[in-house]
Amino acid sequence: MTGLQTKLLIGGKWVDGVEGGTIRVDNPYDGALLAEVAEATAADVDLAVEAARAAFPAWSALAAHERGRLLLKLADAIEADAANLARLEAMDTGHPIRDCQSLDVPRTVLCYRYFGGMADKLEGSVIPVDAGFLNYVEREAIGVVGAIVPWNFPLMFTSWKMGPALAAGNTIVIKPSEITPLSTLRIGELMQQVGIPDGVVNIVTGYGHTAGQRIAEHPGIGKVAFTGSTNTGRTIVHASAGNLKKVQLELGGKGANIVFADANIPAAVGGAAFAIFHNQGQACIAGSRLIIHEDVVDDFLDRFATLARSIRLGDPLDPETEMGPLTSRLHQQRVLSYVEVAREQGGEIVTGGRQPDGEDYARGCFVEPTIVRARPGDRVAQEEVFGPFVTVLTFRTDEEALAIANGTEYGLGAGLWTSDLTRAHRIARRLHAGMVWINCYKRVHPASPFGGMGQSGYGREMGFEAMREYTVPKSVWVNVDAQIPPFYRR
Repeated sequence: MTGLQTKLLIGGKWVDGVEGGTIRVDNPYDGALLAEVAEATAADVDLAVEAARAAFPAWSALAAHERGRLLLKLADAIEADAANLARLEAMDTGHPIRDCQSLDVPRTVLCYRYFGGMADKLEGSVIPVDAGFLNYVEREAIGVVGAIVPWNFPLMFTSWKMGPALAAGNTIVIKPSEITPLSTLRIGELMQQVGIPDGVVNIVTGYGHTAGQRIAEHPGIGKVAFTGSTNTGRTIVHASAGNLKKVQLELGGKGANIVFADANIPAAVGGAAFAIFHNQGQACIAGSRLIIHEDVVDDFLDRFATLARSIRLGDPLDPETEMGPLTSRLHQQRVLSYVEVAREQGGEIVTGGRQPDGEDYARGCFVEPTIVRARPGDRVAQEEVFGPFVTVLTFRTDEEALAIANGTEYGLGAGLWTSDLTRAHRIARRLHAGMVWINCYKRVHPASPFGGMGQSGYGREMGFEAMREYTVPKSVWVNVDAQIPPFYRR
């Protein structure tokens, strides 16, 4: 593992924060100090925006295929550094290294490769208008983009923000979570190595209420792209009003995962486990509400609980570990608090609901895979727990299943398991969610738009939709015949 970068990246230089503060970054497995990174405050954000604005004219004017070539080189560099990045991500987040190696790093590489190839594929259009006139629409980069990335998938989410923004010709000021900044800083080093010009990407490691707030309100930033909680998203919208900047929000979720009576039960059990226990359930699209037909609920729960109890918890760096610790002690306490909420409202704890026994587990931020039976209106069925915590609900009819699935304020992801193709399409169409998975869950790809509706936010990551999100349309009119309008003739 290479030496850790701990400074801010501003204008191509690695620097300390203006105020000289630092932020402690701990290993969630044992509480050990990983690093102390420079703390960015509002003054540092101002310097980063200034650098990004200075770099924008040349970067946006660079031939699109050249921007794409640099992103492809970055993808190659990440792939070459895969072992180091996977270890760094596992230590910083608690995510099992087997998942970092097989999912996080490959998905990050794929994202930069996709948008590297997309850079010169963004086309304009010609609009049929009045005779004698040509009207064409081209798409231009916004300018400086402020990106704020959460702590649950920092490496991958950094690529989701920077890939399309850079491909479209924008420059960036990005703030990783103060809890998990290390992989983003390493990406900054790799960007320099492959020749991405100084100032195009600026990295500020700071707290949300200072650095994040300044990004949201800064008049020199043309767009903010944020992934995180719904409450913070609302704060960003208010802060952005000062210069009416464009805002893209990927917020919370309370994913419904419906199991119909005709489902392939073993497949649904395995899929439901991945939906909620992958990355310790710390995913906005997690299938955190299992909605099971009452005819199969007993069989399903027997299998599902057995599987949950068999999941291997442990050191994220151990290749045999299937579930690591939650990413922080504060978040561990928050997740465990919902166990008491469930009990107070009459819920049944089927399994889990506690920190596992043992000294190794006591030092880390662990929570056992937790299954709770509750009612649709209970808090654990309405609020985002964001941990290895799944609420089980039952239904009898398709309409009842839909009513339960759509009965929250969120609308990010949802899944369903059935062998009836007609039902699958009908239910998918009526689910209030930006993404629906049929007989699978949590599938993502850089070519497929990712985002939600309702309190899960607006705008889309990835695909052509993301390129549009990071550009603005410009309509150009040409008087082809060079005729003088009648009311100007003399």
